[in-house]
Amino acid sequence: MGIFKKFFEPVDMTEGAPWQKIVLFTVPMLVGNIAQQLYNTVDSVVVGNYVGDNALAAVGSAGPILNLLIVLFVGISVGAGIMVSQYFGAREREELSVTIGNCITLTALASLFVMVAASLVARPLLELLNTPESIIGWCHTYLLILFIGSGGMAFYNILSGVLRGLGDSMSALVYLLVSTVVNIVLDLLFVAKLGMGVNGVALATVIAQVISALLCLLRLVRLKELFDLQPCYLKLQRRHTMKIIQLGLPSGITQAILSMAMIVVQSLTNSFGEMFIAANVIIMRVDGFAMMPNFSFGTAMTTYAGQNVGAKSYDRVEQGAKQGTAIAMAVSTVLTGLILIFGRTLMGIFTKTPELVELSRNMMGILAVGYIAMAVTQSLSGVMRGAGDTMTPMWISIATTILIRVPIAYGIAFLTRSPEYPVGRQECIFISLLVSWLLGALITFFFYKRGKWKDRAV
Repeated sequence: MGIFKKFFEPVDMTEGAPWQKIVLFTVPMLVGNIAQQLYNTVDSVVVGNYVGDNALAAVGSAGPILNLLIVLFVGISVGAGIMVSQYFGAREREELSVTIGNCITLTALASLFVMVAASLVARPLLELLNTPESIIGWCHTYLLILFIGSGGMAFYNILSGVLRGLGDSMSALVYLLVSTVVNIVLDLLFVAKLGMGVNGVALATVIAQVISALLCLLRLVRLKELFDLQPCYLKLQRRHTMKIIQLGLPSGITQAILSMAMIVVQSLTNSFGEMFIAANVIIMRVDGFAMMPNFSFGTAMTTYAGQNVGAKSYDRVEQGAKQGTAIAMAVSTVLTGLILIFGRTLMGIFTKTPELVELSRNMMGILAVGYIAMAVTQSLSGVMRGAGDTMTPMWISIATTILIRVPIAYGIAFLTRSPEYPVGRQECIFISLLVSWLLGALITFFFYKRGKWKDRAV
């Protein structure tokens, strides 16, 4: 019971063995990230089995546009997490209280903007992407429901980021598990029982996310020993608001550019037809699980670095960076091996079409080694972000995506065109992604070793 209780206590990462603190913080967050990935995965499994492969393609085709139009949430979440972790590490209660209050207000304003703006541009973007006529209607209504209910998604992701900045990754996990169960139950109810199709999947996701957001807010209200959450702190203060935006903007820009690049690649993906679109959806769902350890360790390293930079313990930051990255690579290696061994079984969960299962498994094999490289990228980028250097990871992501992935994808497609493959080989999508991951790891390691991130503390 003592060990279990420790998971619910905020983790002070400025003391104790770095690897133990990182693991203690990462484990519940990893489970939570896996649970969050279940949102989209369950959506895909349900529509793939109860509606059909075209509905599966529709849900997946909406993904890049969804990611593009929620960049405001990404920016606020990253900026808030960095400031919260550093003020928590420095034991500055007043600054911490103002930061969290301003976060809540910024999130509300961003949600209103996305609700209106994203709903207006969703259909034109789908048409711009040459989304097949057979699935564009489903894509549009799916996006529309998610954007109208975007407040739940925004508040969960940002408030859970605040909790993680305080060292509490367990509460966010518990609340997410509750909402994931709700999501699964509602998916089956709306789609399998009521026949609501893609619309039912989107509605189930919105309801579940609202529940998780409310639970996070209630948890924050109870953490009175760490900070004060009073109405006066909800009023936007220029210095804190600008600092949140300044720190989060590079990550928001990165997300926007990556999403735009995904949209460009999605246009190429769409040219291969509905079968390949559906295969791409399956791969990206499995990819989401393969990436979970990397994202989890990356977020843990951001909090770890933030707290220790706040405490001026730079040697401890570097010590934790080495240990955390090594553990992340080991976990990613094991998980990648399992995905390769059980790949066909995993793909078969989404569809009963043998050709689709085989195509998905073959394409997934191309990406395998890239997940280990991403463990390096995410962990060391997390350290730099935690120290306040959000610009360097931004430029690395932009360079590897815009200058490497997109040209390679279209270049291979162009060079492999033939009567049998009129628009090129389908493998170009995943070969380009693998190359960008490998080069990204090398570039990230180089800039981490340069050590400029040490000068960027809040």
